[in-house]
Amino acid sequence: MRSLKGCCAGAARSYIGEMKLIRTCLNPRSLFALALFCAVPIASAGEMTAFDLIKEGNRYIGEQAKDKVVQIRSEKSVGSLTPVVWTVVYYDPTARLKAVEVKFVAGKMTDVNRPFRLLEPVLGGDTPLDREKLKVNSDKAVATALKEPVLENIKVTATQLKLEKVGEGVLQRSAIGEAIWKVKLWATKLREANRDADLGEVWISAADGKVVKSDLHLDRID
Repeated sequence: MRSLKGCCAGAARSYIGEMKLIRTCLNPRSLFALALFCAVPIASAGEMTAFDLIKEGNRYIGEQAKDKVVQIRSEKSVGSLTPVVWTVVYYDPTARLKAVEVKFVAGKMTDVNRPFRLLEPVLGGDTPLDREKLKVNSDKAVATALKEPVLENIKVTATQLKLEKVGEGVLQRSAIGEAIWKVKLWATKLREANRDADLGEVWISAADGKVVKSDLHLDRID
C-alpha cells in the first residue's frame, strides 16, 4: 500500500511539475523573449564585412602594417549578393614593394603574402586609407548600388567590390586620397536565364555613402 501511495505521489509531483513548465512556456513574456531570440540572426564567419576583415587581418601581419589599409577587394560572389572571398591589402614599409596581403574565404584566413606588384604612388595608392573617413561598410555599399533606379526590374545575381583611392580629378570633385567603393554588378540575361551579364559599376563614397558615379549598361542583358 505504501509503495502504491509513493508511486501515486511521485506521479502527482511529476504532473504538477510538467504543468508549471507548460504555464511558464505559454507565459506571454516567455513567448515574447523566445520570439525575440529567434528573430535575431546568428552571424556566421562567412557574413563578415570588409571592415570586420580589416581587424581580423591585423592578427596575421606585423605591427608596422596594422590598420594601414591600402585596398580591399573581393572576388565575384557566387549564389548570393555577398562575396565570401576577400583580400585586404596593407601598407608595409618593411616589404620590398611596400605591401602585404591577407586573403579570406568565408571569414577564414587562407593566405598571407607580399605581392609581386608595385602600388600606384601616382594615384596615392601607396599610402593608407584614412580610417577615420571610412564610414560606409561593404554591405551598405552593395545595398546602395542595388537602389539605382535603372535596376528596379533587373534581377541582379552577383557583386564584386573594391575599396581604394581615386586619383585627382577622376570624379571632378575629389582630390587624391578619397576612398571609393567600386561595386560591379551582374544580372541574369533575358534570353539565357542560365547566364549572367556584367552590367558595369556603381561608385560609392566610403565617407558619406553617396553615389558618385554610375556606369551601368542594361543593354548587356539582351
